[in-house]
Amino acid sequence: MTEKTATDLDQLIDSCIASRESRYEDWDTLAFQATAGDEFRRAQIRYIGSGATGNHETDARILPSEHFTFSNMRLPVGGVGPEHTHHDVEEVFFVLEGELEVSVHDVEDGTRTASRVLGYRDLIRVPAGVPRSLRNVGEGEALFCVVIGTQKPQLPTYPPTSPMHGVTRG
Repeated sequence: MTEKTATDLDQLIDSCIASRESRYEDWDTLAFQATAGDEFRRAQIRYIGSGATGNHETDARILPSEHFTFSNMRLPVGGVGPEHTHHDVEEVFFVLEGELEVSVHDVEDGTRTASRVLGYRDLIRVPAGVPRSLRNVGEGEALFCVVIGTQKPQLPTYPPTSPMHGVTRG
C-alpha cells in the first residue's frame, strides 16, 4: 500500500467516527416540550444527522447523514417522550439502559393504545404514520438509541391526544 493510499484511508476512517468523548447531552433541543411539564425533559445525543429535533447542521461534531439518522436519548426516571407521529419515516428505539414503555396509538382514536416494556438490548420499529409515545418506567435513567430511516426527516406532528398538541418551538 502506498503512503498516499494509507493517508487517504486514515482520513476516511477518521471522518466516519463519532466518539463518545466528542458527544454531549443536548437538553435544550427539546426544552420547548418541558413547558408542558418537567416529565417531558430529555436529552438528545447526536451521532449521525440531526434526527427529527430540528436543524443542527452547524454542529461539526455530527457525522453527515446519507440514509438515516442515529442518536441516543437520555430520559430521566418517570420521563415521557410525548405522543407524536413521523409521517414520512419509520423510527427505531433500541434500549441500552433502563426500562422503556413504548406505546403505539390508534391513528383514528389516539386514546386506544398498545404498550410494551422494553429493557436492555430490546428494540422496536415503529412504522411511518403510526403515533408513538414512550415513558421511562424503570428505577434509573433510560438511555436508548433512536434511528430514523431517512437523511433529513420532517419534524413530527402532535395529534390532538398528545400533551404536545398546540405546543410550538420557542
